[in-house]
Parts: sequence; structure tokens; C-alpha cells
Amino acid sequence: MMDAVICVAPGQLALERRPIPTRGADEVLIRVRNVGVCGTDMHIFRGTQPYLSYPRIMGHELSGEVAEAPRDSHLKSGDPVCVMPYLSCGTCSACRKGRTNCCTHLEVLGVHRDGGLAEYLTVPAKFVFKADGISLGEAAMIEFLAIGAHAVRRVEIKPGCKVLVVGAGPIGIATALFAKLLGAEVTALDGRDDRLDFCRDVLGLNHSVRVEPQTAEQLRELTQGSWFDVVFDATGNSKAMEAGFSYVGQGGSYVLVSIVNANIAFSDPEFHRREMTLLGSRNATPADFDQVLMAMRARKVPTQALNTHRVTLDRLPEIMPTWMAPSAGVIKGIVDC
Repeated sequence: MMDAVICVAPGQLALERRPIPTRGADEVLIRVRNVGVCGTDMHIFRGTQPYLSYPRIMGHELSGEVAEAPRDSHLKSGDPVCVMPYLSCGTCSACRKGRTNCCTHLEVLGVHRDGGLAEYLTVPAKFVFKADGISLGEAAMIEFLAIGAHAVRRVEIKPGCKVLVVGAGPIGIATALFAKLLGAEVTALDGRDDRLDFCRDVLGLNHSVRVEPQTAEQLRELTQGSWFDVVFDATGNSKAMEAGFSYVGQGGSYVLVSIVNANIAFSDPEFHRREMTLLGSRNATPADFDQVLMAMRARKVPTQALNTHRVTLDRLPEIMPTWMAPSAGVIKGIVDC
């Protein structure tokens, strides 16, 4: 038997004993060690995640050790691993193009099927990656960082490029980090001083701007009226996403990293006048996981600073509600299983 934390219904977490899952022929049985708590988990807890049915074991940012693996796999018992939680079919048109993050039959661990907030988990072997050279706590942060890395790969960024990241939560922080690693001049825009302080003091971003009534004027002055070469939105707020169009300079690009269940409107004349490029960015691919892993091994990611909060699995039902308050200052909370 194993311990697992179940989201029984919105606002209700419970620690339960469940049988250890039996792996299928092509699956790996993972002894879960660390799980990152993200915005998706908080939406599930609040009851605002539209693609989920309860009860559900949450958790898709996870690392662990191989307990059992197929005989012919690249993995063996004891290997430290991380998991790509986007289970793609491998046969649809998107998968055949290598765009597995756009799979038409995509299932996400912790959302469409039970995830990693348990002591054991089975996952198809092709979604399990070795994570040697870093700690298991660091490996549990690869997924959210890969989302930022993927967003940055969606657009060409050259040294000196003026980049604006709107929304300095974990995904915005990841996006800003990988844009800066490419030599961009990065500005963070957010409504919380603690997040802007982190961007400035830990990430070393060039500028941080607080959301105010005069935000647009501040950004215009910051760029001498030329606005930004690339703007990333990581807010999950439709009004902020619409406002972001006006921050993109002539010939610039706008990348929507966050997603909202709403229609987004923009000025078509301005869009054409600037010959703007609009891009969506969804999840991540194996190449993004590899990029993050290499950056971590090279000590280019401030993992210790990113992991602001930690708790054991048995205490998560008690602690998680406190992490959701802005005053808690959580960037990345990690659960020790």
C-alpha cells in the first residue's frame, strides 16, 4: 500500500491509503520523491480547472527513482528520473510533425488522469527521462521551467533584444530566465512587489515595472517610444493579454504563454501597422526538457531560490490552503513524498 493525497472535491484534500499501482508492459513504476505544486493544482483545489473530474490525485511536476522498468527500456531500477506529464498519442498529425505538445488526444497527469502526489506512479516509459547530475528536488522543477523555455523557443531572440514578460509568477519567471540566458534585455511587469523583487534581485533582470494606471507610459519611456521586440504574456488574465498587444514594437512578436477561457480582442489596424507576429505557446516538448536539464547541470538556474516552500506529503492537505494566499510568497512549493 502507499500514501496518496486526493482532491476529493473543490477545497477538500485527503490523505488516503491506496494499492501500489501495477505497471503495464511498456510502463515504468516510479517511486515518487518530489512533486512541485503549480497553478494548475491550485485551480483544481479551487474548483476552477475546467478539464477535470473529481476525485483526482493532482501533481504533474514530479521526480523520483525507477522502481521497475521494462527489460528493454533505457531505464533501470534506481535511476533518478523526471516525468513529462503530457501523454501524447504519437500517431496524430501533430505528433507525426514532432509537435507532441499539440497532440489531439493529449492527456495530462494530475488533470485527465491521476498524477504524482502519491508514493508510487506508473507512466509509459517514453515519458520518463533520466535526471542524473541534479538533485531530485531540482528535477521536480524541470516541467514548469520547460514551459518557459518552450515559449522562448517559439520566437527568435538575439542578444540585446528588448523583451517584456507580463506576469512574474513561476511561468513568467521561467520565461524571463531563458530569455535572459539568450542575452535579451528583459523587463518584468507584475502587480506584486515581491515577485518584481525576485526578478530583479535573483534573476538579475534589467528592469521591473509594477502595474499602475501609468504602466503604458512607463514602458514607452523605458523603450524610448519603440516598445518591445518580443512580449510574453504569462498572466492568465484576458484584460492583461489584450493590453499586451500595445506593448509590441514595429515588426515585433507577441507570445501568449498563458491560456484563458475567453475571447481575446485586439486592434487589427494596429496589428497590421506594426506587422506584428502573434504566437501561442503550449506546454513543452522533450527538447525543452533537455534544454532545462542542461541549464541546471551548468548551474544556470537558481533552483535553491526558486524553491521557496517545502512540505511532506502527509502535511499537504493542511498546508496547501496557506500556500495559495499571495502573502505566503510562494514561487515554487515542493512536496517530499
